[in-house]
Amino acid sequence: MDPVVIPILVAAIVVIFLVASSVRIVPQARRYNIERFGRYRRTLQPGLNLVIPVADRINTKLDVREQVYSSDPRPVITEDNLVVNIDTVLYYQITDPRAAAYEVADYLQAIDQLTVTTLRNVIGSMDLEETLTSREEINSRLRAVLDDATGKWGIRVNRVEIKAIDPPHTIKEAMEKQMRAERDKRAAILHAEGERQAKILTAEGTRQKDILEAQGAQQAMILRADGEAKAVELVFQAVHRNNADPKILAYKYLETLPHLASSDNNTFWVIPGELTEAVRTVTSAFGNQAATGTPPPPAQPEGQAAADTDGTSQPTRSPELEASSTILLDAAAAADEAGKQAVAAVNDAKAEAEAAKSPQMPHRGEPSGS
Repeated sequence: MDPVVIPILVAAIVVIFLVASSVRIVPQARRYNIERFGRYRRTLQPGLNLVIPVADRINTKLDVREQVYSSDPRPVITEDNLVVNIDTVLYYQITDPRAAAYEVADYLQAIDQLTVTTLRNVIGSMDLEETLTSREEINSRLRAVLDDATGKWGIRVNRVEIKAIDPPHTIKEAMEKQMRAERDKRAAILHAEGERQAKILTAEGTRQKDILEAQGAQQAMILRADGEAKAVELVFQAVHRNNADPKILAYKYLETLPHLASSDNNTFWVIPGELTEAVRTVTSAFGNQAATGTPPPPAQPEGQAAADTDGTSQPTRSPELEASSTILLDAAAAADEAGKQAVAAVNDAKAEAEAAKSPQMPHRGEPSGS
C-alpha cells in the first residue's frame, strides 16, 4: 500500500469526526446547555446547530414542555390536631433552561419539599372541616408560594391540585356517622314537609267541598222556597179566583187536622185553637143549608091523618121545624164525629210517643206479666 495514502485516509477520518462533532441537531421542545471548557456558553435551540468540537460539550438536555409531577402522600397536622395524609399534583414548565440547570441542583426535589412545607403551613391554620371544603383556597395559596419561589429557578408553576385528603380511620367513621345523621335529618324534614303539604291540601279540599255543599244546599233551599212560594201563590190565586166559601175552608181544615199526627217522628202535638171555630163554622154551614133548602115532609100514615082530622090526636110540630131540627142534628153529629176523630188521632200520637220513650213498660190492655 502506498505510504502517501495512509496519511490521507487518517486526515479524512479526522475531518469527518470533527465535522460530525461540530453538528448538533436539537429536537422540538428541547433545549441543550452548551459548556465551553466547563463554562456555560449558550443554549441550543431546536434545529441544526454548530459547536466547536472538543471545546464545546452538552451539559444538560431539558424538556420545556409542561410537566406533571405527583408527590407521595405526606402527613399534615390540622389546626384541631388531626393528622391527615395529603398528596398533590404539580403542573410546571421550564422557562429558563440555564437557570433550571445552574440555579438549583435538583428542581424536582426542591419543588417537592417546597410544596410539603407550604402545604403544612396552609393546612396548619385550618381545621379538618375547613380543609376538606377549602381545596380551591389551598390550591391558590400553594400556587402563589411556589410560583414566587421557583421563578428564579427558571420554572413556572402553572397549577397545583390536591389529589386526595385522607383523614384517620376513626375520623372517617365519625364523618360517616355524621353524614348518615344529616341524611336521616333531611329525610325526616322532607317527610314532615310532605305530610304537612298533604294535610294542607286535604284541608283545603275539605274546605272547598264544604263550601260547595253549603252553596248547593243554599241554592236548593232557595229553589225549594221559590217553588213553595209559587205553589202557595197559585193556590191563593185559585182560591180568590174561585171565591171559595169559608165553609169549604173550614171543612178542609177539619179534614186535614188528623194528618198532623200521622208522622212516626212526632213526639209533641199541639191542638190548634181554631178547632172549635172550625167545628162551629161547619155546624153553621149545615144549618144554613137547612134554612135555605127544606125537603118535603114525609108521608103520614092514614090512622094518624084520620086522628088529626078528627082532632083526637095531640098537636104535632110543623114539618119545616122537624126537617130543620133533623139537619141541625146531622151537622152537630158530623162536627162531633170530626172532633172525636181529631182527639183520637191526638191520643194515638201521644201513645206512640210514650211507647217510643219507654218501650219496657207494658201497653194498655196487656197483662203486666207479659
